[in-house]
Amino acid sequence: MYYPPPAQEHQHMVTQLVKCPKCKTKISVTGNPGEKIYITCPNCQEKGFYVLPRVQQEEGRSTEPAAIVVRGLTKCYNNFKAVDNLSFTVKKGEIFGFLGPNGAGKTTTIKAILDLIHANEGEITINGIDVRTHGKEARQHVGYMPEQVAFYDNLTALQNLRFYAEMKHVSKDECSRLIEEVGLGDVGDKKVGAFSKGMVQRLGIARASLGNPPIMLLDEPSGGLDPRGVVLVRDKILDLKKKGVSIFVSSHILSEIQEICDRVGIINKGRLVAQDTVDALGKKLNLKPQITVTVQKMSPEIEKAVKKIPKVDHVTVVGNTLEIVCDATTKATVILAISSAGGTIVDLQMKEPSLEEVFMRYTEA
Repeated sequence: MYYPPPAQEHQHMVTQLVKCPKCKTKISVTGNPGEKIYITCPNCQEKGFYVLPRVQQEEGRSTEPAAIVVRGLTKCYNNFKAVDNLSFTVKKGEIFGFLGPNGAGKTTTIKAILDLIHANEGEITINGIDVRTHGKEARQHVGYMPEQVAFYDNLTALQNLRFYAEMKHVSKDECSRLIEEVGLGDVGDKKVGAFSKGMVQRLGIARASLGNPPIMLLDEPSGGLDPRGVVLVRDKILDLKKKGVSIFVSSHILSEIQEICDRVGIINKGRLVAQDTVDALGKKLNLKPQITVTVQKMSPEIEKAVKKIPKVDHVTVVGNTLEIVCDATTKATVILAISSAGGTIVDLQMKEPSLEEVFMRYTEA
């Protein structure tokens, strides 16, 4: 018996929900696009097959499903919309930063992705699996680190990890290695109750990594960490990316997000107000770099010569230093103008638009 495909097919899906033609039982089918899957209905024992739909590969686009897809997500609490028609995609193998002010809807979005709360509207898939109909199956692809990390204080770090490894049905052999990787190798046999907040955060990263999940959801992973801890967590995240892990990270530390993320999404008052690379978002806002030029001796002629350049927006003079906001292509013109006005340049620095500027512009009232 042939199982007909569902009425609506989702492109790039490797998991499909089909109905048995005889008893109408819903059956989850997983495989490669175009693969013939032989099925025995668990209800009526009817045998048949289903051919997973082929996906036309577009130029520059993978046939694999995205790591996380959120479409039209809306979540209301009474009359308050915590998340309003939110849509974004986390691509396979990328680090996606999720930013927003307090109360913007970040945690609500993360809980909805994990199906820990039920959305009023919208669709969410993890590796092509619908979290609302197959939440348990979808979560098996995810390692999650919540903002408030908690462990059993009366157990050691290693005992805690082994306990969670047993719960996740993964090998306990990796626990010692993970503790080493997050810089806790010398305290693995110490009780977690004596750990600092930063040490608990790092152990949380290790727990989320149990079983080598292909997707990681990290909520404020650098919160409470000292500079050494921040570097360790950053290196761990970058190492996971090298291994092909897709990482969704929510954080308030904008400099860290700018350093590690391929793309960012900015949420404000429950709505996604921006989604792109930091450079692309800066260009959309027409944010310009700042050139800081220190000369041997400042003169009115130098200041006047720089201010006359058409693409220079702003000039501030502090002692022998000029802070110039201008188009990136104008740097050579600025240097030439200073030299022509008799200035001798002793130092020159270029500062590109930061994620902080982008964030403030997109979230300002």
